[in-house]
Amino acid sequence: MKVEKLANNRVRYTFEVSVHEFEHGLDHAFDHVQKDVELKGFRKGHVPRNMYEKNFGVESLYEEALNHVLHHKYHEAQAHPDYEIVGQPEIEVDIANIKRGEVFEVSINAPVKPEVVLGQYKGLEVKAIKTDVSDSEVTAEVKALLAQNGSLEPKEGAVEFGDTAIFDFDGYLDGVPFEGGKAENYSLEIGSNQFIPGFEEQMVGMLPGEAKELNVTFPAEYQAENLAGKPVVFKVLLHEVKAKKTSELNDEWVLSLAKENVSTVEELNASTRKELETKKQQEAENVITDQVITQVLANAQVDIPQEMIDEEIKHYKESVEQQAKQYGLEFDMFLSLSGVTPEQFEAQALADSKKRVNTTLVLEAVAKAESITATEEELAVKYEELATRYNMPVDEIKKYLPAEILSNDVAINKAYKLVVDSAVKL
Repeated sequence: MKVEKLANNRVRYTFEVSVHEFEHGLDHAFDHVQKDVELKGFRKGHVPRNMYEKNFGVESLYEEALNHVLHHKYHEAQAHPDYEIVGQPEIEVDIANIKRGEVFEVSINAPVKPEVVLGQYKGLEVKAIKTDVSDSEVTAEVKALLAQNGSLEPKEGAVEFGDTAIFDFDGYLDGVPFEGGKAENYSLEIGSNQFIPGFEEQMVGMLPGEAKELNVTFPAEYQAENLAGKPVVFKVLLHEVKAKKTSELNDEWVLSLAKENVSTVEELNASTRKELETKKQQEAENVITDQVITQVLANAQVDIPQEMIDEEIKHYKESVEQQAKQYGLEFDMFLSLSGVTPEQFEAQALADSKKRVNTTLVLEAVAKAESITATEEELAVKYEELATRYNMPVDEIKKYLPAEILSNDVAINKAYKLVVDSAVKL
């Protein structure tokens, strides 16, 4: 096997195919097609090899024979210690020049894992983030909890922001009702911005029993193309207005929350403060981690083969498609309900996939530079965690996730922790 490093992280593996190897491939090719061959005087699947070649030509077996030979050659290329193939290879051979009984060459042009040139990855400076919780923040959080656990009660008078309106609506485009534009006894919190701009604002001041026409325009990026950017009229009939009644903050109300080890207002304040502190600390940790990893990636040099990015995009899309199926939705509808256009999704998939591939490659290089590996104990713990998560025996998990792959994942996570823990917070 001859190995040539090409530009853009590609390698050409050139093999010499012997007469014996190609004959073996031809035998395999004939075995593959024989069952479907029909020829006068012979039962289907029982045509002798010499009669097949006489009638169809041995050349008809060349492509399948070559594929069989290449299957073995590809494994040889994958085993090369200096390069790791990371994508579908291109085959370089002129099948028209192949002659039975003669030695010939075939090449595999494949993308390989790129080399990473690391920059600074330890002791990076990041801005510290305060995680103190003020008394006013605790008070605001408790007030929000009161509001969430409040009740809606009928209200006399006109609709105000924050009220819940119960109403019928019927939408018209150019005087004609449009699909999905009608509902009865619909409940909407005014000011929640659930409807298109202008709708909720025009309901403010309406009285129960009042009918009104609302003139609004759908956003230009609205998912329904026949409505995008179009002015429409909604005929609205208001039935009822409800207002939130906030509970009184006292020990009795605190007990109704059924929070563990919390039975008084004082204990609720202390519990709320602790929850806010935990939340802030986690958010700060996420921000700092992102800052560190961004710097590590910016300091490194790596030329990623497009095939690696394409493969990651494929996994990204499959993951989102799976989410859509879990909700019983078609993919396009799932995106629409998420407020994402197909173009925005494609752009996000590309950006996220590039960053994930880049992060993995750079952290693998950090692990190598620091001689970071996974211990047997760490692998055992990880396998147990996965077995518990997926409710499967460890032996079954190992069938799907070999030790060499899990070892790499563990090493990357340790490298990740190393660069984050070494950061200097200013």
